[in-house]
Amino acid sequence: MILTVTLNTALDITYRVRELRPHGTHRVSEVTERPGGKGLNVARVLAALGHEVTVTGFTGGATGRVVQEQLAGTPGVLDALVPVSGATRRTTAIVDELTGDTTQLNEPGPTVTSAEWSAFQETYGDLLGGVSAVALCGSLPPGVPVGAYAGLVRTARAAGVPVLLDTSGEPLRRGVAARPDIVKPNADELAELTGSHDPLRATQDARRRGARTVVASLGVRGLLAATPEGDWHATPPARVHGNPTGAGDSVVAGLLSGLVERLPWPDRLARAVALSAATVLAPVAGEFDRPAYEELLGRVAVTGDATAA
Repeated sequence: MILTVTLNTALDITYRVRELRPHGTHRVSEVTERPGGKGLNVARVLAALGHEVTVTGFTGGATGRVVQEQLAGTPGVLDALVPVSGATRRTTAIVDELTGDTTQLNEPGPTVTSAEWSAFQETYGDLLGGVSAVALCGSLPPGVPVGAYAGLVRTARAAGVPVLLDTSGEPLRRGVAARPDIVKPNADELAELTGSHDPLRATQDARRRGARTVVASLGVRGLLAATPEGDWHATPPARVHGNPTGAGDSVVAGLLSGLVERLPWPDRLARAVALSAATVLAPVAGEFDRPAYEELLGRVAVTGDATAA
């Protein structure tokens, strides 16, 4: 069982329009709704790969009920979300069919009280007893301490559970200092953390700050990984066009599944890159184009070297 944590869960709404024009009126050609937030996207991809997943975080209000109703119909995903008095947020993605670009609108999320945060921490500690890995994903809702992920990393480490952290800004900086097993920033998040725009130098710097392994998402250039076992660069065979929302979450799913399956790092990275590209080809976050994934998997180029023993 894998645990994913999404403190700021959402109902993801995707609109498709022929052409997005500022100040204009648009006819929407298609609307989709899915449980969202980074950890829930990760969970759906993991479940599609055949892993059992428990999801936790916060849920509340009418939107939260819709999220839980839809989660109940997702095979392989167990709902352990913690109720709050506020309403779960909505995120809206507007896909411009002419250009393929996506515009994202994200609400801030409910304000979490100190009692609700304490209740979550108790639930989290209990859930760690039965899982093989945990992913801490996404933004913090209002009211949750900025050092929340650092505390959750320490709790997982104390329980002997490998932990992956995927967040940004000050929560990432504090979380890295708590020594997570893996952090997965994108290039901008990594530069903000380290002050360096050289990805190779920045990944090594992030390791010195506390992360055991750093896997940086470089967009169309793939993934750069700095690990105790060696350093690798994994690149997709070709650029794909579509909706990039959720592509980074599929990277997390690829890394986590590879971790619990004990795959060597080059195989983990190839899976993560192929899943990310196949997610761009899918209509909504948390899904991937399986035929494309299977075709791309053998064509991902992974270069680098293992550290000599």
